Amino acid sequence: MENLYLGIDVGSTTFKAVLMTARGKVKHSLYRRTRPVDTGRVRCSGVCARCGACNFGQLRKTVDEFLSEAGVASLQDITCTVVTGSQIVEDTHDFLPYDFRVSEVTAHVAGARHYHPNCRAILDVGGQDSKAMVFNEKMQMWNYKMSGICAAGTGAFLDSVAVKLGVPIEEMADRANYDSSLEFSSVCAVLSATSINKFKNRFPLSEIIGGACRAQARTIMSGVGELFLDYTGDIIFQGGVAYNRAVAYYLKEITGNNIIIPEFHSVMGALGAACLAREFTELKGRLSLSNAIIPPVHKLESVTLRARTTKKDFLGRGEAPLIWRNLFFPTEILNALGARMLTLETYAALFARNPKRIKKAFDHAACKGYSGETCSFLRVLEGIELPPPAFGVSTSQPCQQGERIFRDLVRTYHVEDRFFSLQTPPNSDGNAIEYLAAELERSVGMLERATGLKMDPARLAEACDLSNQARDYSLKCNQLRHESPPLVRGAQAIYFSAIFSQLWGKAELVDIQRRFYQELLKLREELGDRLKVEDTHRLLWLHLPPFYDSTLLDYIEVECRAPIIFEEVNFIGWEPLNPDDPYRSLARKVLTTGFMDPALRVRTIVENAPKVHYNGCILYNHGFGRCSMADSSFVKHLREELNKAAIPLLVLDGDCVDPTIDPCSTYTKVSAYVEALNQKKYGNIFGPLKD
Repeated sequence: MENLYLGIDVGSTTFKAVLMTARGKVKHSLYRRTRPVDTGRVRCSGVCARCGACNFGQLRKTVDEFLSEAGVASLQDITCTVVTGSQIVEDTHDFLPYDFRVSEVTAHVAGARHYHPNCRAILDVGGQDSKAMVFNEKMQMWNYKMSGICAAGTGAFLDSVAVKLGVPIEEMADRANYDSSLEFSSVCAVLSATSINKFKNRFPLSEIIGGACRAQARTIMSGVGELFLDYTGDIIFQGGVAYNRAVAYYLKEITGNNIIIPEFHSVMGALGAACLAREFTELKGRLSLSNAIIPPVHKLESVTLRARTTKKDFLGRGEAPLIWRNLFFPTEILNALGARMLTLETYAALFARNPKRIKKAFDHAACKGYSGETCSFLRVLEGIELPPPAFGVSTSQPCQQGERIFRDLVRTYHVEDRFFSLQTPPNSDGNAIEYLAAELERSVGMLERATGLKMDPARLAEACDLSNQARDYSLKCNQLRHESPPLVRGAQAIYFSAIFSQLWGKAELVDIQRRFYQELLKLREELGDRLKVEDTHRLLWLHLPPFYDSTLLDYIEVECRAPIIFEEVNFIGWEPLNPDDPYRSLARKVLTTGFMDPALRVRTIVENAPKVHYNGCILYNHGFGRCSMADSSFVKHLREELNKAAIPLLVLDGDCVDPTIDPCSTYTKVSAYVEALNQKKYGNIFGPLKD
């Protein structure tokens, strides 16, 4: 019996399927619009192909009809089935058995290369998102960029335009005036489609359609075109929107590149899945599917100590004055002064663990006028009751919005005259250190007058010494992790966030870091020679994680088998403090933590690559680039420098605190990224091969 390979792509608006022979010929294909079934949720009959009363049943029924049309009796006669698409979920396997699931990005690359093996650039525009893929010659792997949460650069935009104009979507290209000079908003799909209304009775239909198609092309490029910036050559244009020749025409006009629309452009994801089904069958017996490369979640005493101390800090009571601080004001000063402190951003992050409380906080902040444009950490602080402070300290960098919110909070709590903003320069030269040292000393004077506490120079010197001891153990921990195979999960270690700890300058942090080092040594000894550094992927995690959900990091490490071997928030980059010159030392520490100076941060990340041995970086882009610690300028600079070092960067747009604005493409991006790393490291997208 002939081997047959089935590729299925279930997207947001269409179902695609391709049946491929062992010789790579397309035996049968299907492109069909999808819609919800009318019956709603029903009790499952267990016979999906005959019932079709729910969406999963309808999916199975469609697949069985497709196979029947191709002369195949059932799914059991298929050699291998691979699925892809945004609508493939965990339960899909119960209704539609498949052998493997791949990302849409990887599937579209495989589909394009099946008929265009030498292609170097691909643009896929579907109903829900746009994807650009370009082969990076230096890295010898495919880089990609996906559009965000807006539908403006997707098929959904043209669908809405067609409805408003009363024109079938299939006729738009034929009825467009390609010389139209009309301009439409390209900010978002809703505004773009709405702006068409004002032209409907003033201009010929053909000009409106032409302007809309050009707006579509421009918006596609504004979302993912960054990847084509320095590219010259053919671009394979695929996806449902490629049916519209007018969009292809304007894409060529905007990019200056030749646009090629392949024969099976509408089903390229399914075609690629079928190609990968063929490859998976050939490799199946040789693939190593062991999870031994991923460390388990260890029960570490250092974690318990850290949690206990955090709970005491944030929930404990005491007679000492309470000081509000942001993440970057040096804790050594406050601990030496004997004050209690509340780090506001950390306090907000703790709220993210409780869905009900975080929702109420956002609601309250919205009533005060703080929209989603305001950082979610800061919206939490504006939406909850905070313990009243005796004093507040903040830094102007790296978050100016945070500093302004803190000013509003001290005004709300009537402590305007008891607030100090440390105006932090964006660099660490000699003048900046001298200025900052004087300002830190001045802040101590203000704290003393407002709280009645007195700074004992001996206690400040002791705090600096304790900070140095904790720093030394932290460096030992980091060095051991850098030189070893994965010892602990990144998903576990990232919540240490050592550089943001309130315990710098206290004996507790020395004990915690000492204990962590001892535990790492034991884990390294137990691992022995079973695993080598080069046996696994080694990912560096930049910025913060989503605090409300750790499943993303677990997905990367467990499901994708790509260990996170270090986290930026645990990097210790400052020089030892000088107890005899505390203010200058602390000024230097403030300016060299890595987040103050973006150029220093980029340089540190790139220069440490050979030491940490990482082959990939993931940046969690809090606030979609609005956060000053992950803004577009920083991302551009980092990508350029990492590209020189041949290290691929994955940017995950999301939010550390607000789960409601996470894009639906996050897991697709992760899967595609790891599949590309697999292809580069192991020669296939599926993972390592057996020895």
